[in-house]
Amino acid sequence: MSNAPSLYPKRHALPLVGRRVYIGDVQLAFFRLRFHFKAVEPLWFPSAGAANTLRGAFGYALRQVACTCGPVAHTHDCVYARIFEPRAPSRPGPSGFAEWPRPFVLRTRHLDGLVIFPRKPFSFDVHLFDLRNPALACFVQAFALIARQGMGPLRRKATLISVAQLDAAGRVVAQVWDGNRCTALLEPASVPLAENGPADSLAIRFLTPTELKCQGGLAAQPDFPVLFARIRDRISTLRALYGPGPLDIDFQALGNRAEKIEMTRCQVETAYVERRSSRTGQVHPLGGFTGEAEYRGTLGEFLPYLRAARWTGVGRQTVWGKGEIALLS
Repeated sequence: MSNAPSLYPKRHALPLVGRRVYIGDVQLAFFRLRFHFKAVEPLWFPSAGAANTLRGAFGYALRQVACTCGPVAHTHDCVYARIFEPRAPSRPGPSGFAEWPRPFVLRTRHLDGLVIFPRKPFSFDVHLFDLRNPALACFVQAFALIARQGMGPLRRKATLISVAQLDAAGRVVAQVWDGNRCTALLEPASVPLAENGPADSLAIRFLTPTELKCQGGLAAQPDFPVLFARIRDRISTLRALYGPGPLDIDFQALGNRAEKIEMTRCQVETAYVERRSSRTGQVHPLGGFTGEAEYRGTLGEFLPYLRAARWTGVGRQTVWGKGEIALLS
């Protein structure tokens, strides 16, 4: 257990922020947090690997600040396990998940390959989907510890300066950590999932490597029915596990209509990349396809889900920064 100072009252639990507002609403709600740092030593992040590097360091640091369990099994109230190794307590979760998706993703793509000199600021975002107990203080303690112990492959030191809460448009709505103490999070950012207008064509850019499960394997390209199904299921699962509940929609009917959407252009390339953890020696695959695809059809009802996927990511290993997409039109 770390001797890091307490940043919030015991058990690191924040109140159930905004839950009453969002129950029953057809939307995705989440906390958008921006962590601001200043480099103490020259540091750099590997090309196309900042998220994976920080994700591994976060798990290691979070265990130090938020886990009092033994080395084998975690207790049901272990904050570390709930954030980094979430599992069904007694029965499978939605879609039979024994291992639940983690309640956060990192947004660090802008740091890939970046060299940061001493006293220079840098930042990255964390999207936190746990509305019931977001455990902000644990995230702050863990990233502060990472900065003190050293960031990036060379373990160069930095300082966590502050943490801001942003809305979906990128505006700062609150400073939730000022370098000394956490304050309560405000209402989550929200993205509506209801149809808000017709559309007959659109383009999607796959910003980071994306892997979509399809019929027991991985899809070679982002055909719309597969892409939409993975987005819909991820949003519903995050809501079910960490928010107001699963989506109250006709999954089969939506899937049937998604089958009618045609992909008119596909310019993606697949990268096969691996990273070896310097702490554990484990090899992590970072590959997947990137590029753009265009679609045509009756797309209006799908647009809100595609916009929401900007925040959740889609496909495998989203917590590592994979599956980040942008809607171009």
